[in-house]
Amino acid sequence: MTVEGGVPSEGIQVNFCKSPVCLNYGVPASPEKQPTGIRAAERGRDTYTSCGGKKETLNTFLRCNHCRDDFPIKSNIAIYEELTRLSRYLDKKLIYCPNNSCDNHKISIHDAKNAYQSYGKTKTGSQRHRCKLCKTTFTVSIPSARQRLPHKNIQVFKLLLNKMPFNRICEAAGISMPTLYDKINFLHRQCQAFAASREGNLADTVKAKKIYIAVDRQDYMVNWNRRKDKRNIVLHAIGSADNATGYVFGLNLNYDPSLDCLAIETDALACGDYAKRYAYRKYARIWLYGDYHERSGFGRLFNANGRDLVRNIETAYQEAAERDNVEASDVVDDTIRLPERGMQIHSEYTMYGHFFFLRKILAGANKIRFFLDQESGIRAACLTAFVEEIKQGKCDAFYVRINKELTVDERKKALAGVKKRWTEHKALNPGLTDSALKLMLIKERMAQVREFGKWHDRWVYHPFPSMSEPEKALCYLTDTGKYDDDHLAWLYNKASLHTIDRFFMQVRRRISLLERPIASASSTGRRWHGYNAYNPAVIVKLLDIFRVFYNYIEAGMDKNTPAMRIGLARGKIDLEDISNVQKVGQKVI
Repeated sequence: MTVEGGVPSEGIQVNFCKSPVCLNYGVPASPEKQPTGIRAAERGRDTYTSCGGKKETLNTFLRCNHCRDDFPIKSNIAIYEELTRLSRYLDKKLIYCPNNSCDNHKISIHDAKNAYQSYGKTKTGSQRHRCKLCKTTFTVSIPSARQRLPHKNIQVFKLLLNKMPFNRICEAAGISMPTLYDKINFLHRQCQAFAASREGNLADTVKAKKIYIAVDRQDYMVNWNRRKDKRNIVLHAIGSADNATGYVFGLNLNYDPSLDCLAIETDALACGDYAKRYAYRKYARIWLYGDYHERSGFGRLFNANGRDLVRNIETAYQEAAERDNVEASDVVDDTIRLPERGMQIHSEYTMYGHFFFLRKILAGANKIRFFLDQESGIRAACLTAFVEEIKQGKCDAFYVRINKELTVDERKKALAGVKKRWTEHKALNPGLTDSALKLMLIKERMAQVREFGKWHDRWVYHPFPSMSEPEKALCYLTDTGKYDDDHLAWLYNKASLHTIDRFFMQVRRRISLLERPIASASSTGRRWHGYNAYNPAVIVKLLDIFRVFYNYIEAGMDKNTPAMRIGLARGKIDLEDISNVQKVGQKVI
């Protein structure tokens, strides 16, 4: 067996068994050709078998010889590329002497302050510096130096995040549409620079803390812009939020606006990518047009969001099992297409990149507990990126499934039933404190565990629903028997997707371009909304802008922002502070 796609890249290796109770968990398959025949194990053969895969799907699989589970081979290089894309905003922007022959060239003004001196300001207010060695002067421009209407920035910022359509923003602010897009680009750069200045130190902020993180996905629809092709573009965003503070660590869309689709398609043909299986390609993480066309209508679309929680769980497992790639959740049919500008990323690679990004920025945490939406791709990415932490007992992962289809009246009825049962149990156990009674009832549900799916995952139904989570079931994915029943019961009690779902709800409510579209009876599956985006790149920018607004500006009922609660800010940040921030190294000036 030769696993070309299994070659590690920059320390990333994901091609191993994903079951935490298996002996092969975290033990990668060898990328080298394996010996066969008698006594192959004695000659160094590893404990995996290549399963090939259906020719028309171009996927390649490995089978673990211990637990007999199959998993798709992934390109480690492609995952590193996606991690690089998602974490690019954290890269330092160094400012130094521009004289190539000077010894201070490439030495930042913040790494060697004694090497430079302030040298006044320009007419626009930009700071000038002079190198003490070669006497060369240079300028650090203020962000709005070249803008003709810088005083409109704050107004546009507020209007964008209060669900005002673009045409109405132009009318209210007295600006043209090209100017609005310029403002969006400017605000996006500023928000990314501000986030980098704070999140560059996030590992120190969470050092020695226990972090409980909710992870879920949200889909966004892009309108068609040609009457002859009325197919939508559907993009998927994966987000993670801290359950204790509400801080959103990341929100990543499976779309890269920086890629030139024509150049990549041309190179993919030249380098023979179409003739290779997915994991071995140069452009393994990118949806190529030929692949998308061939797969259109290939898979089945299941409805895993009905009104029956048990049926929803069963359907999600059935849907995952019938995919040609269990980790790939992209649905390709005749009503959707790829973007014409930029390129869409395979959703599973964005998931992998997202969790490796979380591992990078949360490296200082003492323990991390993940509460994941029931999606096999999310599960695989989490159990892969945090494999060492899971094996060391520093990380746990749970599936959380919620019945989101209940009406308000049905939710109130469910809560009334809980209160009634609580009163009855309280009367039957007068000697127990509320905490002890809650623990007892959760342990009763743990004794009634049900198994689902080919992995025989064990699910527990939570006895205490809420208005936001009226019916909830939980599955402990990393159960290696290290916790007693009391400890595990309290972890089940903490399991929730509420923080990330609240953030996603705010995205829908505050950004007109991301409002949920409506399908008409005659649209044959197509959807269109007058305020939805026509350019996917705008969605990326608005999501990044909104994440900063949500984390640092919008205060909750306790008058604190998520950033204040987690320790990244002492107070509520003003819009002016973000609009004027400059990123130099990891410092804000």
